[in-house]
Amino acid sequence: MPSIDISRFEKKTNQESAAKDNKNGLTEFLNKDISLGKKELNDKTKEYFYLELGSLLQAGVNLKSSMELVTASQEKRKDKELLQQIQEDIISGSSFSKALDKSGKFSIYEVFSIQIGEESGKLIEVLHDLSLYYKNKVNQRRKIQSALTYPSIVLMTAFGAIFFMLKFVVPMFGDVFKQFGGQLPLITQYIISFSKVVEDYWISGFILTFIIVVTFWRTRKTLRFRQLSSSLIIKIPVVGDLVKKIYMARFCNAMRLLINARLPLIQSISLARQMLGYYPIETTLYNIEEEILKGNSLNQSMKQFKIYPAKMIQLIKVGEETNKLDHFFQVLAEQSMKEIEYQTTALSSLIEPFIMLFLGLIVGLIMIAMYLPMFELSSGFQ
Repeated sequence: MPSIDISRFEKKTNQESAAKDNKNGLTEFLNKDISLGKKELNDKTKEYFYLELGSLLQAGVNLKSSMELVTASQEKRKDKELLQQIQEDIISGSSFSKALDKSGKFSIYEVFSIQIGEESGKLIEVLHDLSLYYKNKVNQRRKIQSALTYPSIVLMTAFGAIFFMLKFVVPMFGDVFKQFGGQLPLITQYIISFSKVVEDYWISGFILTFIIVVTFWRTRKTLRFRQLSSSLIIKIPVVGDLVKKIYMARFCNAMRLLINARLPLIQSISLARQMLGYYPIETTLYNIEEEILKGNSLNQSMKQFKIYPAKMIQLIKVGEETNKLDHFFQVLAEQSMKEIEYQTTALSSLIEPFIMLFLGLIVGLIMIAMYLPMFELSSGFQ
């Protein structure tokens, strides 16, 4: 079995010391494995991998043959090579969990859950749970993307149209107005001046935007950036509440998965914290771990933080009393998913008319500014 020790938990005196502790020991290992990006397989690939492997094992196919079949079904060369290496490690005598851990492409909670499944004889159940976890995660992301794709396209088109008018159309009108001379209306002067700024500095603006995006991407995982960005986003009406629910659903899904794998509560919370990457929830989990180590229940520990809804705390209390925490976390995750789906659809429907109104006002303002001198000129000839 892989030597994964998560039984030692150092108490943190405050949030800053907790962030510093992440640089050492177990937490550094957890953060390294769970970080998103090229280090791991994408969520969709993992969903299919666990689903196919679990289904084959459930049908009575042994692990070696199941891995051969799953590997053969891979279309991407890198994925196939990875699974072939895992398959070779299993043939060499490694356990499945140790082979996954050795690959470095699977996070610690996956490796540990599968290790528990191997030890308890519930590997098939764990594989199906992992598949469900990634399926929910992928579906959640797709629903949000689907709801926001059209407004995003319309918004980009709107900015593109405005840029085209300011960069090419307005300067042509400006050259015409210079030939006629005379005093231009104030609004026309403003639009032409702004167009001149766009024409002269659009390359500099593009470079500045590129630098901002790169800086944002490189600093997005730093503690200070996460604190600042999350505190700003959570204050935005509608959007802040939606983001909070998205991460709350992920937290509930992670807790359901880990508790169902028969991990102790304190270890489940620690691993769930590593899976989230959302500062407002993540930082509360440090304190919740400490409270549980002192002997408090999970629901009592969560009551101290306003970010957790009262309904959620009540259901968790029932789950603790009935020893069915995994079931109630699943219920909470499903409820959050329904609310997220409704809110994203409503937000999409709300954004679309505002974008169209914004585009219409800006374009209309530019056109009025350009044609107003012509109207005044034509009236002067009458």
